[in-house]
Amino acid sequence: MEYFSKRADVELTDQKKVFGGQQLRFSHRSETLNCSMEFSVFLPPQAAQQAVPAVYWLSGLTCTDENFSSKSGAQRAAAELGIALIIPDTSPRGEGVADDPDGAYDFGLGAGFYVNATQEPFAQNYQMYDYIVYELPTLVEAGLPITADRAISGHSMGGHGALVIGLRNSERYSSISAFAPIVNPMHCSWGKKAFNGYLGADEQQWRTYDASVLLAERGQQKIPPILIDQGDADNFLAEQLRTDTIIKINAETGAGANIRYQPGYDHSYYFIATFIDEHLRFHASNLR
Repeated sequence: MEYFSKRADVELTDQKKVFGGQQLRFSHRSETLNCSMEFSVFLPPQAAQQAVPAVYWLSGLTCTDENFSSKSGAQRAAAELGIALIIPDTSPRGEGVADDPDGAYDFGLGAGFYVNATQEPFAQNYQMYDYIVYELPTLVEAGLPITADRAISGHSMGGHGALVIGLRNSERYSSISAFAPIVNPMHCSWGKKAFNGYLGADEQQWRTYDASVLLAERGQQKIPPILIDQGDADNFLAEQLRTDTIIKINAETGAGANIRYQPGYDHSYYFIATFIDEHLRFHASNLR
């Protein structure tokens, strides 16, 4: 099968057969991020005959597009369900792209936080929100056998991104799920550092990227079905993830999100691999 036949600027860099489908990796020039980007795609076997719906997966701090595809085992259920997996990188990259001045793991490269940066020097590249919501879906739906029927999911920083993007764009996503998401970044050190650096000191700007704030504002409106899993042995739970905050807001608004503590599970990909099939079946039941 030929991919992106009308786009000379998109290059297939890796291809593997798995569970009857194809695990692919592409590079392309992103106009939104002003740099070259890589992303991974799993096409289930059904995509050889017809276009299929997709789950967009957003990864966490320090990850690339390859962590989820190599560690989660998600392709087995995706192949059975006939769902594509679209896995972008977690930040812009390349020569000239600004990084944390101290090389810290929680800001800059590998830590884009899925926001549109307004502060220099980050504003010229760190437009991850627009990349995920607009540029990447437009690209893959034009160049691959993938429909505009989308769901969104993610882990940790990516869980934050999935919740924020899904809640702010409810017409674009049939369902939202997250593993160990940063649900209240305005009030944790990871979020405060990222928001100050990318958005500046005005906390009104931060509110538009905080899932707990968004659920409080929109929880009584029509929002996509939401599934959140959080391990109770996660060492980031109390300080960074603040799951109880969104549980409280979910109850107060009657938003109907299914938020589950999973006993004994931590923050790792072992946790994701354990429950990813349930998340994909959840999305399959909601995809239009």
